[in-house]
Amino acid sequence: MFEADGFTVIDADRIAHEMLEQEKRKIAEMFGSEMIKEEKVDRKALGAVVFTDTSARKRLEGLLHPLIFEKIEALAQTEDLKGRPYIVDIPLFFEGKRYPISRSLVVYAPASQQIDRAMQRDGLERDAVLKRMAAQIDIEKKRSMADFVIDNSADQTQLRVEYAKAKEAIVKEFT
Repeated sequence: MFEADGFTVIDADRIAHEMLEQEKRKIAEMFGSEMIKEEKVDRKALGAVVFTDTSARKRLEGLLHPLIFEKIEALAQTEDLKGRPYIVDIPLFFEGKRYPISRSLVVYAPASQQIDRAMQRDGLERDAVLKRMAAQIDIEKKRSMADFVIDNSADQTQLRVEYAKAKEAIVKEFT
């Protein structure tokens, strides 16, 4: 919705996927050649490892996060020169505490809804989703930490209403 309204969105997940592919040889060295299938990182297999083994997750983060940060910083500097608000979409923003971003937005849905949506969207088993969520700050805490919240717990019509309120507040604050 932000992109449709002309905002630039710097997507940390998209950048992370690029960095995964860029570093696939190192990932194979670190976690085994079975993490590469058809010349691509098998993200589901890698996720099964890093979301059950904290030290493995930290090793992967140590490899990727500096590269992701560098790319986000470069893109943000380009956007800063334009003098318009933009969005940096970082799903683990609060967990990492790496980014010098002063205002935050959380797209909220209760944990039970997040579980159902992740299972449907990603084809994961409930246990796999719960392991991923256990590596994150609870959504209710994130909601309380955010400067802006878009409640995504209802239907698309309500989501558009929530988005419009958040967008208006963001534009007002930054203009």
